[in-house]
Amino acid sequence: MGEPMSEPKTSHVVVIGGGVGGLAVAARLSVKGHRVTLLEHADRVGGKLFTYRREGFAFDTGPSLFTLPAVYRDLFLKTGKSLEESIDLQELDPAFRYVFPDRSEVTLPGVDPAKCAQAFGAAFGEESESQWREFTARGADMWRLTRGPFLQSPLKGWKSLLPLANPSDVNTIAPFTSLRKLARKYFTDPRMITIVDRYATYTGSDPRHAPAVLATIPYIEQVFGAWHIGGGVGTLATALEKRCVEREVAIRKGVTVTNIETIDSAVSGVRLGTGEFIAADLVVSNSDATLTQELLSQQDQKRVPKISDSPSLAGFVLLLALDGNTEGLAHHNVWFPENYDAEFDAIFGKTPAPPLDPAIYACVPDDPQMRPSKDTESWFILVNAPRHDPNARNGFDWDAPKVKEKYAQNILEKLAERGTDIRSRIKWMEIRTPADLEREVMAPGGSIYGTSSNGPRAAFTRPANQSVISGLYLVGGSSHPGGGLPLVGMGAEITSELIGRAKKSNP
Repeated sequence: MGEPMSEPKTSHVVVIGGGVGGLAVAARLSVKGHRVTLLEHADRVGGKLFTYRREGFAFDTGPSLFTLPAVYRDLFLKTGKSLEESIDLQELDPAFRYVFPDRSEVTLPGVDPAKCAQAFGAAFGEESESQWREFTARGADMWRLTRGPFLQSPLKGWKSLLPLANPSDVNTIAPFTSLRKLARKYFTDPRMITIVDRYATYTGSDPRHAPAVLATIPYIEQVFGAWHIGGGVGTLATALEKRCVEREVAIRKGVTVTNIETIDSAVSGVRLGTGEFIAADLVVSNSDATLTQELLSQQDQKRVPKISDSPSLAGFVLLLALDGNTEGLAHHNVWFPENYDAEFDAIFGKTPAPPLDPAIYACVPDDPQMRPSKDTESWFILVNAPRHDPNARNGFDWDAPKVKEKYAQNILEKLAERGTDIRSRIKWMEIRTPADLEREVMAPGGSIYGTSSNGPRAAFTRPANQSVISGLYLVGGSSHPGGGLPLVGMGAEITSELIGRAKKSNP
């Protein structure tokens, strides 16, 4: 397939932030005929999507799972060479291993709901198998109903539900039911409910308050597959940057935008920390939505809807270089605690604190490009954590003396108590806290997904892709339709289409 022909460059678009959303929308807008300048605060693009390398070991420090590749297949095909020609896409099998406090466990394939149901049946009994089939069928119905009118369309608040005119469709989505309550309707084995709870954390949320429609996540994983990218999922950022360069996007790194300026309530350009002004017909912000608002004048800020005050959870990370090999691991592994609710109470409670006995996630890729030799392993461990707040009012002070070192040892001890003791095999360890993430990628408090999906209104109150400020657009995990690689990619498509419509109506 030949390279797409870019239209003659007309309007100038400034994209603030070179995360996945910014890169994706920049490439799409360039082939639509816009002159695009992308401004990135850091010395690299990708934002949270990054593969860190040291001494032959490699770790995906942001997204470590690639799902719904069709979103990026569409992006790459419409802007140049195909996705498969741009990255080393690898299907995972097996993909997920879940271990429970009683040492029971289940390992799931990366694709096929029927095979996953069979795995649950073999591990927990025939009833769990039939219940999982029913649950994923509900997820399929939810996906069919929400994909077009909500996930792939501009946000219209509650009006986004209008296409669901049939009351039975609304009942299927169950907008006022939590994911936890939905799971309890389907499953009798508490271990199955715990696994479903885990999917709420994919959006940085509490399963007791996150919407039931998140049941689409396991359906998407198992129907469209769980994927890895050879060399690390972070190499997708490199491919996106290359595509932007091929499409003549001007990328400037190490520059900080301090103001989005307007004339007569319409965007006129951006001001940099150096004082430089860059004129723009349109501005797309891939910065966190709360930070984007802070870039506006006081007068413009009054016109913008208030952003949800329910931030997503953050993450405490260990990067471990290990000698030797661990038996029984899958690519993605989770060790659950005795009391999963205690974790969410600690994180989302009135006095947020690190969970004392958290669920422990470890990504251990069987990828020769991510380890120096066959007898070594690269472990990325992630534990859900409260956001960073140096005043400790709405979060936890992760910069306090010795806090991170003590918590790292607690995690390794808990992992050993659950049957996997890797402490004697550690060559070296790096610790990364929510405070580090905040500093590195300008994520307020180190929140992974911006705002959480806690509560029935959450999905409808996310910042829309088109701002009330004329000429200002938003993209990325803190805006519609949400966080995670698939949704961020969908958001980039929505934003580019909105800009295309605006261009046609204002020739």
